[in-house]
Amino acid sequence: MNTANLRSKSWDEFSVPGAPPLHFVFTVCDKAANEVCPLWPGQPMTAHWGVPDPAAVKGTPEEIERAFATAFAVLDRRIGLFLCLPLASLETFSLQREIDNIGRK
Repeated sequence: MNTANLRSKSWDEFSVPGAPPLHFVFTVCDKAANEVCPLWPGQPMTAHWGVPDPAAVKGTPEEIERAFATAFAVLDRRIGLFLCLPLASLETFSLQREIDNIGRK
């Protein structure tokens, strides 16, 4: 997959007219659980999937690489679990419970 044009985006990019609609929002910053999240346009389903920030790791190149690999593995597993959910057949409360539970795995 070519990632050359991918970038981190500010949440306010999704609050302007014509922005793509959001159905799900997952916060991943480990410190975000204690912060107030913005009101997302369209009221998407939200969950906090905190992961320690690998960019904050200090240490040897191997320790830093391990931190990034760990963050990737955690998020990859959680995304995989999310993609396996039967979205069409779960009612809203059940779906919210499932995506919250994924963030604890």
